[in-house]
Amino acid sequence: MKEIYIADLAKLDENQPTDSHYLVLHKQQRTTRTAKPYLSLILGDNTGQIEARVWDLADARVSAEFSKGDVLKIRACVSRFDGVAQLKIERLRKLESTEYDRADLLPATTYDIQELWAKLELAVASFSDPDLKRLVVAILADPAVREAFIEAPAAKQLHHAYLGGLLEHVVSLIGLADRVLPHYPMLMRDLVLAGIILHDIGKIHELSWASGFEYTLEGQLLGHIQIGAAMAEKTMDVLPDFPPRLKTLVLHMILSHHGKLEFGSPKLPMIPEALMLNFLDDMDAKMQTLASEFQKAARAGKGPAEMTDRIWALDQRTMLNSRAWLESND
Repeated sequence: MKEIYIADLAKLDENQPTDSHYLVLHKQQRTTRTAKPYLSLILGDNTGQIEARVWDLADARVSAEFSKGDVLKIRACVSRFDGVAQLKIERLRKLESTEYDRADLLPATTYDIQELWAKLELAVASFSDPDLKRLVVAILADPAVREAFIEAPAAKQLHHAYLGGLLEHVVSLIGLADRVLPHYPMLMRDLVLAGIILHDIGKIHELSWASGFEYTLEGQLLGHIQIGAAMAEKTMDVLPDFPPRLKTLVLHMILSHHGKLEFGSPKLPMIPEALMLNFLDDMDAKMQTLASEFQKAARAGKGPAEMTDRIWALDQRTMLNSRAWLESND
């Protein structure tokens, strides 16, 4: 069990010592203006990230023999730069895998995983199109795919960037779709839901999450859209008598779900179901990103009347938590 989490550090007084262990997300040796070397680190746990510095590299209590992805036990003091908490590390050592619990170090969904998976299975069971149902069932029946789908984040650092994030995102989209689809009779529900379930399936191979969230070599070279389309096509090709036209539509859903060529989609959405998938996907991603930014601002000690930092996914805008502001006395 961790002694103290990153979310707790903002509450500590300046120069107050603290002991705990953290995941190394970034490590770089730099020099001061006077040419003195120091280590610049970004450390993380399941509550967030924090910058840290090792100023005395000659100190025997501080070993530099560690890498990104390692877990460190550290003693440090909290300092602040431009109002943001940092850690000044006084001693550290690299931990063995038996000395920590990975669940303490990587952010994870707050939802019950088994309940999320049950909702996904219920959605698949509700399909009326037999071909789309057997496609999705066949893909999810692979134990390796199921395990990865349950564990994977939906992104490295943007929306749903935590363990279980992919499953949470997909189940959220299913809920949104079942609210919106009855309003637009032209849409084929099963095709939209199949697109929702399969649109990010390639992320189980694009990302790794054993120690931090990173892109695999396959992910860097191909990307999740190409990987997912290939997974779906391979499955459809071995399903007896899978309709060729339906295969084309399923592949189009996956290939176009980012909505724009500049956002990585090989094709623009050209059928109503693909357009709806893009709208729902974009909305869910942005709203979850916003919720995470509000949490990040609160952890940093910002008040309800203060704006967030600039948010890359929202065109570098700063945002106000309107509900928190209205309910506060600020």
